[in-house]
This record gives sequence, structure tokens and C-alpha cells, in this order.
Amino acid sequence: MTFAVIKTGGKQYKVSTNETLRIEKLEHEAGKKLEFKDVLLTVDKTDTEIGLPNIDGAKVEAELIKQTRNDKIIIFKKRRRQNSRRRRGHRQHVSIVKILKIYGKNGKLLSESKVKEDSEKK
Repeated sequence: MTFAVIKTGGKQYKVSTNETLRIEKLEHEAGKKLEFKDVLLTVDKTDTEIGLPNIDGAKVEAELIKQTRNDKIIIFKKRRRQNSRRRRGHRQHVSIVKILKIYGKNGKLLSESKVKEDSEKK
């Protein structure tokens, strides 16, 4: 099983090919190809590469599927015995991305999306 750990939006995500993620909003249009160059770890069938803090030449290619918002989170504050309460809601903006390729150290291809290969054969 091949996977990588990337850093984006102040968070770290474990990703593998053909996987869709909900990450912090990116300022791009839907359908655009993206590259994440902050790769912290890659694991292949034979070896593991750990960065200090990043791996040189490693990257993860993804496609931005759409921009959307998460479900509403309710923030409810109450002060007991004071007849005081406040209810607010918040919907965080997110981007949904699909991981296409994972490149290891010095740009070596470790894993590629199988859906893309099937469309090329047809």
C-alpha cells in the first residue's frame, strides 16, 4: 500500500491515490490540477522516506473537484442562572480534492490513479 503524508492548510493528511479529501479552502477553480509540495512522508511497498521536515523533490498531484461548505456547527453558550444564552452557527468553506499521483524522492513516480489508466485504454 502506497501512501504519503502531506501538509496543507495548517493540517497534515494521510493520502493515497483515488482518494477524495475535504481540506481547507484553496483559491482555485474546480477542475484545476494542483501540486502539494509539502510532503512529509512517503511509504512504498519496499521503502519508507521521511523528510526533515520535507522530502526533496517529492510531490502529490491532485485535481480540485469542487468548492463547498461543511455542515453547520452550532455554537451554544449559556451562563447558568443568569437567563443568558447565545446560539450561533458556522459553516466552514472547504475544497474537495481527488489524489491522482504520488511522487517520491527526486520525482520518482510511486503511485498513480487507476481510473485515469482505464480511461486511457478506452
